Amino acid sequence: MRLTVRIVATVLGLVFACYFSARALWWTSPPPRPLLVLLAVAIYLVTFAVISIVGAARSVHMPPWAALLALVSTIAIPQLSNLGLDADSVRAPYATWYIGAVGLTGVVCIVRRRPLAGWLVLLLLTIASTAWIGFFDALGLGLVGSMVWMVIAQLLVSFWHRAIRDTDRLAGIQQAASAWQATQIVRQRERRERVQYALTVAGPLLTRVIETRGELSPEERQAAHLAEGRLRDEIRGGELLNERARATIEAARARGASVTVFDDGGLDGLDEQTKARIRDELADVLADSASARLIIRAPKDARIAVTVVGRSAAGESSDEDSVELWHEIPRTSAD
Repeated sequence: MRLTVRIVATVLGLVFACYFSARALWWTSPPPRPLLVLLAVAIYLVTFAVISIVGAARSVHMPPWAALLALVSTIAIPQLSNLGLDADSVRAPYATWYIGAVGLTGVVCIVRRRPLAGWLVLLLLTIASTAWIGFFDALGLGLVGSMVWMVIAQLLVSFWHRAIRDTDRLAGIQQAASAWQATQIVRQRERRERVQYALTVAGPLLTRVIETRGELSPEERQAAHLAEGRLRDEIRGGELLNERARATIEAARARGASVTVFDDGGLDGLDEQTKARIRDELADVLADSASARLIIRAPKDARIAVTVVGRSAAGESSDEDSVELWHEIPRTSAD
């Protein structure tokens, strides 16, 4: 069996409980009513075993009925123990065993996350011991020790809670840092891919421009115009594009349309399958469009991922009648 802090603490508690029980039976002379003392010891051992063990494997929190049992035994044990002795023996070392024993019960209540029950145990113990032997005698015969142990237990539990909370917070920070690092790696890879794409697209044309000193043929000028548009698309809206979308945008430019792409984060937070659906729908819309001017925007919106606006050639003005196409692609599928 693997030792844990909980098992070690439980074993130590049971050892102390047995010590207090043995001390109760270490009589210098037989008490007049020993059965009452034996009954008090039996109640204590059973109660301590219950509050220490029952439910501990599942949760550190003590069951409510076990806390109630601790309170009942706290009332019963001092009464039975003192009633079994004569009046001259109530201050003997074996007679005051219940002060330390019941104090240990309160410590267990606090450790098992029943602090109210634990401090009620101490209050009842103080009342009972004061009634039988006096407050100052009770302090000198073990009540101070019980108080100190309960305060220490309460502080340790509080520090333990704070340590767990800090550990959880640090774990959250570490996860966030790992996620940020992973995001940066992905973005760096995307930037490298776009730079490579830019070199692939623009490299030959730039070489040709240098060779001809800007004297390009009409076909080469058209190719340069398309390459410039592709580069702008990759810079402004690379997240919106797949091969189909790129092809339809280039086809629109090839027929003379003006195409503008803006990605303002409309696809942020979506999974790859949803992004693929949106890109395919965008490609379908562009393939069916004959507008002279196309504006593709991915705004940050809770409902809409991409908006496609098509305007006629006269649509450079603000006249709303020039809008020929208005298509919104939702973030979630309508199916």
